[in-house]
Amino acid sequence: MFKKEDFVLLIGGEAGQGTRFGGNLISQVFNQLGYFIYVYEDYQSLIRGGHNFSEVRLSKEKREARKKEIDVILALDQKTIDLHKERLKKEGFLIFNNDRAKSEQGIGVPVEKIVKEEGGSGPMVNTALISAFLRIFNVDFSLWEKILRAKVKNDIDVNLKIAKRIFETCEPKFQISKIQEKESLLMTGNEACALGMVKAGLDFYFAYPMTPSTSILVFLANKEKELNVRTYQPESEISVINMALGTAFAGKRTAVGTSGGGFALMTEALSLASQSETPILIINSQRAGPSTGMPTYNLQGDLNFVLGAGHGDMEKIVLQAGNAKDALFCANLGLNLAWQYQTPVILLLDKDVSENSFSVEKEILEDLKSKRPKIFEEKEGENFCRYQMTPDGISPLAFPGGKFIVKANSYEHDEFGITNDEEEIVKKMIEKRKRKFETIKRELQGSSYLEFFGPRDAEIFLFPFGINKGIALELAERMGFSVIFPYLLSPFPEEIVKSYLKKAKKIFTIELNSLGQYAQFLKRYGIFAKPILKYTGRPFFIEELEEEIKKEI
Repeated sequence: MFKKEDFVLLIGGEAGQGTRFGGNLISQVFNQLGYFIYVYEDYQSLIRGGHNFSEVRLSKEKREARKKEIDVILALDQKTIDLHKERLKKEGFLIFNNDRAKSEQGIGVPVEKIVKEEGGSGPMVNTALISAFLRIFNVDFSLWEKILRAKVKNDIDVNLKIAKRIFETCEPKFQISKIQEKESLLMTGNEACALGMVKAGLDFYFAYPMTPSTSILVFLANKEKELNVRTYQPESEISVINMALGTAFAGKRTAVGTSGGGFALMTEALSLASQSETPILIINSQRAGPSTGMPTYNLQGDLNFVLGAGHGDMEKIVLQAGNAKDALFCANLGLNLAWQYQTPVILLLDKDVSENSFSVEKEILEDLKSKRPKIFEEKEGENFCRYQMTPDGISPLAFPGGKFIVKANSYEHDEFGITNDEEEIVKKMIEKRKRKFETIKRELQGSSYLEFFGPRDAEIFLFPFGINKGIALELAERMGFSVIFPYLLSPFPEEIVKSYLKKAKKIFTIELNSLGQYAQFLKRYGIFAKPILKYTGRPFFIEELEEEIKKEI
């Protein structure tokens, strides 16, 4: 039986046919109808050809997990039918482009023929096929027109002609209407990251394009004037981070974005940021590796690398996000923490968090702020010491262009920033930086940096890594488990995490890698978890994760 309160729609075709844009249009329509949205994007590293699809989960309750069974398939080509027909429910709906595909089941619509007759071009088959779906499910045309006018930038009149023609051609067979009153924002994790940083006062964003972080740069570049942010694309990731550090030294809030291969090139400058105590937020969106790996698929293999990155005795703040809401919060928090503590902060995303779309409550965005760091306030006759000794290890900031000389130094140095390798000075400066991280550990131990879901007396706990948060929450709700998701990985909120585990009999991590890196990480803190792993580049289906955990318990 078709359940309109929670169903999955897949739209698929070749690269270049606009399946991703099509998935976004469908999501916008159902967002207006009161649905929570989760869109999984699957695409190959090709400009044309191959097979791409968007998998849209539409539900009355917030759900952010893939399901094996599909309720509706919209097929732009034959390959979509051939690859996904086994996943279609018996009572499901197949609507296909019968100019390019054939099927004994389902409803064929001559979308390419109609597009051509109405004076349209190739990508408009998307408009036609989605229009057929919306008409068959009896969605009001006025809502579809509203979304088209808002989202389609070119040839809107032709698109509307095609949509109207389809609505006149097809007959309604099912009824979809508004299921609840709710207002949500629909955004990808990368868009959420960008907005979170802007809310924290971002001035400059530097990046060299690298999937899956690239759309942060694209989003901010397209909205430079609106958001009052400058973006730069230098020639390499080495240039990216060094330009960002120079800009931060001058007093502007900066961030950079990359993936594992680009982050590898940034690690020398990461140590520079630590030694010079220069604030910087680095976003690392993980993708399948090692090396070039699979640029458009997800393997969460960078945790060990990020935690250990940088030479010498250095510590850093590391955060993780599991969806767009987390990305908003963590990007805002990360940039604020970088400036509050004058230190590098790394935010770990992954391909699915970055590029999938999520429903986000509006009030979350409205609550984000920019926090003022410790700034040097001039007193008569006082000289400025960039690395002034303080009880908490945090020195007041000042920037070039004022009354004082401001130094930053990659060498060991004294309080003024002048290179110095005398034993007593070296000892004091190292202890100052250690004292700062003791302050960070003490101040970041609260429950604000961790989410707990489920019963306190549960015997089974799930620790999902990154995108696995959504599937863990849904499965835990179904099976009576509890879920712990710490935003902070370094410094890890060890005490509060362990306080939840007093009655735990089994603990599982859920990870998309082959080594169980998150389980290895938790073991450092005396938390012994069994890793549930998948490493095909694709995330778990909820059915397969449930089966895996049942085997273990």
